[in-house]
Amino acid sequence: MTREKKLIRLSTMIAALDEEKALAMARQLISDGMDPLQIIAYSHKGITEVGLRYERGIYFISGLIMAGEIMEQISQMVLPLTMGSSLQQGVGRILIGTVEGDIHYIGKDIFKAFLRGHGFAVHDLGVDVSKATFLSAVHEYKPDIVGFSCLISTCLDTLKETIAHLKIHVPQGLAPRAYLAGGHLMSKRVCKAVGADLCTTDSMEGIRLCQTILSG
Repeated sequence: MTREKKLIRLSTMIAALDEEKALAMARQLISDGMDPLQIIAYSHKGITEVGLRYERGIYFISGLIMAGEIMEQISQMVLPLTMGSSLQQGVGRILIGTVEGDIHYIGKDIFKAFLRGHGFAVHDLGVDVSKATFLSAVHEYKPDIVGFSCLISTCLDTLKETIAHLKIHVPQGLAPRAYLAGGHLMSKRVCKAVGADLCTTDSMEGIRLCQTILSG
């Protein structure tokens, strides 16, 4: 089997949510000396297909979770090999975290895996993240976009306080291009109420929003 056919098979295995075979193929490609950028590119194709199948109702949230886990594992294998390559710079820097008082992580982790699969450099602060931690991370990582996950209604006030805190204390030269709020509670009304620039309830929509922001 040629390397190109192996790459195509990798995309197909990811799209089919065949974790065992996809990871084995990724390891084989690495062993073959395949360009890590190519592995990421074809993994991206598989992830994109998963997103399309989700949007068409073929896959459900469990499929997105599995796809996120597969992409995360492939990223852990491949990204260390890209040191010094253009992929390290990514297409943009995204800082994400679940707001203080909320410990939900599945949606955030799916979004993180999809971001990385689409070439973004992502720093994940985890869950129950204070506004002070977000502020410190903005200074350290200088993200293009800050993404907040919030799935508990009682934490919406915390989300609002966190965004307001960043808008006040982040210097103009370090200000992200957008604050993005994610979670099933999000709507245009909630987005405006908490002070976010954009919001989403869906990982694939979130990817498109980030792409739009950074292409503008």
